[in-house]
Amino acid sequence: MCVAIVRSLFNRLPSITARRQLCVLRMATSKLMRAIRVSEFGGPSVLKLCSDVPVPSPGQRQVLIRVFACGVNPVETYIRSGTYARKPDLPYTPGSDVSGIVEAVGDGTHLLQPGDRVFTTGTVTGGYAEYAVASEDSVHRLPDSLDYKQGAAIGIPYFTAYRALFHKAHAKPGETVLVHGASGGVGVAACQMARSFGLRVLGTAGTPEGMNLVLNNGAHQAFNHRDKDYTQRIMEATNGQGINIIIEMLSNVNLSNDLQMLAYGGRVIIVGSRGPIEINPRDTMIKESSIIGVALFYATKEETAECAAALFAGMDAGWLRPVVGPQYPLDKASQAHEDIINSPGAAGKMVLTM
Repeated sequence: MCVAIVRSLFNRLPSITARRQLCVLRMATSKLMRAIRVSEFGGPSVLKLCSDVPVPSPGQRQVLIRVFACGVNPVETYIRSGTYARKPDLPYTPGSDVSGIVEAVGDGTHLLQPGDRVFTTGTVTGGYAEYAVASEDSVHRLPDSLDYKQGAAIGIPYFTAYRALFHKAHAKPGETVLVHGASGGVGVAACQMARSFGLRVLGTAGTPEGMNLVLNNGAHQAFNHRDKDYTQRIMEATNGQGINIIIEMLSNVNLSNDLQMLAYGGRVIIVGSRGPIEINPRDTMIKESSIIGVALFYATKEETAECAAALFAGMDAGWLRPVVGPQYPLDKASQAHEDIINSPGAAGKMVLTM
């Protein structure tokens, strides 16, 4: 909307409230920001940095956040490539896990105000940008004990880990959980969480550094999933009893082996997959085991509120400690997308910095 049109509309508005709303609109339309834009689905090269994107305005029960850091998640690479079940309208800006400071609030917003330090579990306008709009119910206060990069590592990883462990696997203290890909964002969150709730935690990683990271974040034992006999050593660690719960980040590679490692009544919780895999259904019959998918998008408001309460308790207790991994400036978003899929081993949550 051009400035002339905004000024014309402003002069016709009799109410103070309406004029205030249009002032916010005028500020947004006159201020530009840098943001990553995707105009076509494809490889990492479709992530384009634009410096002339208008700063968005918060609507009803929305907030405008000045972004300091934004987490990068594998699912964002699937969406960008056009292979994900849900496709955004083009063009769009990727990114959900924003952390920063509330810049402005829309009408009906009661819990937040400008100046608040926050992190998000989703955005309306996309987080790979200097400013982002998010719904009030997806914005949470960031404790002073955590910096903004750590704040960008909370959203999808920790909410997904809680949903996987408790909403889907119904984990109980004393059970054994195996976290596949435990050195990544969701993996670290799952290890910290499972250990704090009284489970025995086993984790896998692809490098010695990743294994040390896993052990330092809650796992009782760590295994290198590149070793040919790692599944045998995991079974030995359970005295042949098997695993009660497997949190699986790469089911298209591991699912068949997972089913064979389960204990009776065991559950494989699918957090990530990059393609199909062939399994023998009899492996589920022998142990009456379950394969359960997880999609944070389908969490109810009540489930999200439960998860948020548990995570804030974890922040207070000190067990929730986000591990920040590789960091990239905004203009290197395409490299981040390349690395998150092809790196030899994850080491914490990947973030973009503004």
